[in-house]
Amino acid sequence: MTPAALVRPRAPACGQPARWSRATWQHGNVTAATHSTLFPQVPDTADAVLEGLDPEQREVATALHGPVCVLAGAGTGKTRAITHRIAYGVRAGILQPSSVLAVTFTNRAAGEMRGRLRQLGAQGVQARTFHSAALRQLQYFWPKAVGGSMPRLVDRKIQLVAEAAAACNLRLDRGELRDVTAEIEWSKVTQTVPADYAYAAAKAGREAPRDQAEIAHVYAAYEDLKRNRAVIDFEDVLLLTVAVLQDRHDIADQVRAQYQHFVVDEYQDVSPLQQRLLELWLGDRDSLCVVGDASQTIYSFTGATPDHLLDFRTRHPRATVVKLIRDYRSTPQVVHLANGLLTQARGRAADHRLELVSQRAPGPEPVYSEYTDEPAEAEGAARRIRELIDAGVPASEIAVLFRTNSQSETYEQALADAGVPYQLRGAERFFDRPEVRKAGVALRGAARFGGNDSLLDDVVDLPSQVRAVLSGEGWTSAPPAGSGAVRERWESLAALVNLAHDFSAARPAATLGDFVAELDERAGAQHAPTVQGVTLASLHAAKGLEWDAVFLVGIAEGMMPITYAKTDEQIEEERRLLYVGVTRARERLHLSWALSRAPGGRPNRRPSRFLAGLRPGTAATAARTGAGAAGGGIERGAGARTPAAVPRRTQRTVARCRVCGRTLTDAGEMKLMRCEDCPSDMDEGLYERLREWRAVQAERSGQPDFCVFTDRTLMAIAEARPEDPAGLSRIPGVRARKLQRYGADVLAICAGREIGADDGRD
Repeated sequence: MTPAALVRPRAPACGQPARWSRATWQHGNVTAATHSTLFPQVPDTADAVLEGLDPEQREVATALHGPVCVLAGAGTGKTRAITHRIAYGVRAGILQPSSVLAVTFTNRAAGEMRGRLRQLGAQGVQARTFHSAALRQLQYFWPKAVGGSMPRLVDRKIQLVAEAAAACNLRLDRGELRDVTAEIEWSKVTQTVPADYAYAAAKAGREAPRDQAEIAHVYAAYEDLKRNRAVIDFEDVLLLTVAVLQDRHDIADQVRAQYQHFVVDEYQDVSPLQQRLLELWLGDRDSLCVVGDASQTIYSFTGATPDHLLDFRTRHPRATVVKLIRDYRSTPQVVHLANGLLTQARGRAADHRLELVSQRAPGPEPVYSEYTDEPAEAEGAARRIRELIDAGVPASEIAVLFRTNSQSETYEQALADAGVPYQLRGAERFFDRPEVRKAGVALRGAARFGGNDSLLDDVVDLPSQVRAVLSGEGWTSAPPAGSGAVRERWESLAALVNLAHDFSAARPAATLGDFVAELDERAGAQHAPTVQGVTLASLHAAKGLEWDAVFLVGIAEGMMPITYAKTDEQIEEERRLLYVGVTRARERLHLSWALSRAPGGRPNRRPSRFLAGLRPGTAATAARTGAGAAGGGIERGAGARTPAAVPRRTQRTVARCRVCGRTLTDAGEMKLMRCEDCPSDMDEGLYERLREWRAVQAERSGQPDFCVFTDRTLMAIAEARPEDPAGLSRIPGVRARKLQRYGADVLAICAGREIGADDGRD
């Protein structure tokens, strides 16, 4: 197919060359769409802003009048296109920076957009989330529209929902409480009032966690509780802003006079409430550019719908529509798999799918691995990750992506056992970390009073100054051992040191004060430097990110698609979620699944239906591409079943409770070898001695306590009181590596002997 895919091309805007030089984008001068130089030079002119864009991206950048819809596939450079569009408009004098409002869905994306606009010389443009933009307007206009002080904004509504449920004489467990809270949020973003909830939920096909009438009562009680306490939640910010703009035409006119040009990123994720707010911001104008991809709609459970994106030309018949399909992120092998997933899709979003065309050199085929159980799958992934890191792949360029957050712990343990540093996506933001805040204070003080700091007496260049200052905060030239809190703190400081090197290379004359100013700007934009550690994240949290190597784990029926996905629409969203995961990978892609959940479990799982016809060895593959088609060879991981042999792991006997004899399936219960509710004969004194010993080991290795042994494993040891290595090895959680490293210590403690001063050291 032809990569160029334009609908109704427009005449070149003012200042735009009439013809493009193909050499500027087709022969290596274009950078990868989702990459940019860390500290690029600001373009000299408006036309220079357009350099390096491919024809479709340039069409986006120069279509500055009327409605514009950009259908952008994964990795095709949509953020690059729209930021260059804004920058070109500003630099060419067509757009006033203060009149542009760019809206996206996360603070990280908004911060990235502000950073890119700054690098392109387009300061002053507002780039915010829907909630952030609405909150600013609501705070400003509240005294005029309502009077008095604006109600307090609650950060977390779940406690209020719990109180509302109690007022309705309902007892909700933690899971039900979370689900009911999600139903209330969905109701508000779809502008559904409590009285209409039951009808609206049934019409939308939502599976309510409780009786719909009960949820409606809790919803109503929750709203009453907020009203009585004079507080609002995040959804109220949008609802109240909509109400003010609808009721007060003078305020709406004032907002429209301020903002005259709008850009909306990830438009497939807008909710009906956000769409209504956007319409009120626009008024009767059409200076709007939206960007999205229906095939990446994965948040419908929050009220997001791709209908607004797909219906854009119906609402705006004169719209310019540009399709971005050149994939600069992923190799042809990864793109082939991504396209194959969508080929099998059904529904309206599938009818508008974009077939990507990779612009990269060929890379390795995707690897498919099968394991007997989830711990074996995690160990296999950790082993491969260790091999990649040893081969020179930075840990920060590797990710493990899973369907649910509950899968994280198994991979945290496996990576810790393999000595691989990791970071959890969605954890504390970089600039909010205590060590980063302290480092900022130290650098700011050195920049101000450096002449009196003996640390800086013998250093002259910026990187040396930063290293000298941060050495007082715990940075060393060599990383500490282990992968726990000590290593995480060092990684944060090392990221600042590396940033100083890059900053100095881009600006040789930069001072320590300039570097501190750069850090302040990055903190405001949440533009964090790279931290060296494998990323662990859910597929939902991985949206918008990318890595050189991606491990998609748990790709089995029941997890992908998830068990509770019942309807055709829900199944298709699960397929799109896997598509998002696949398209996070630049070069290496590993997909794996386990035949059972826990060791010794029945191997009755099967690979995800989404892989049928895509992974080699399935019947549909030969029918679709021919027997000789390249599709990646299947690789069975350690412990995987083969036709010739049954692995040793599947020969284990069924785990049964040693108290009541019931079959155990929960991993925690299997470690204890008893049901959670069955009585324990644990030696409390032994358990405490083991905990004290574990704390010493963790401190020596710089790891969290659980990386030595988890609490469950220590409880199991204290209950079993093993007398020899064989007995200790039978306890789940005591694998061969830990038996060799800690076995002598643990057996000595169980026997009541003192551990020598040198025992337990690495």
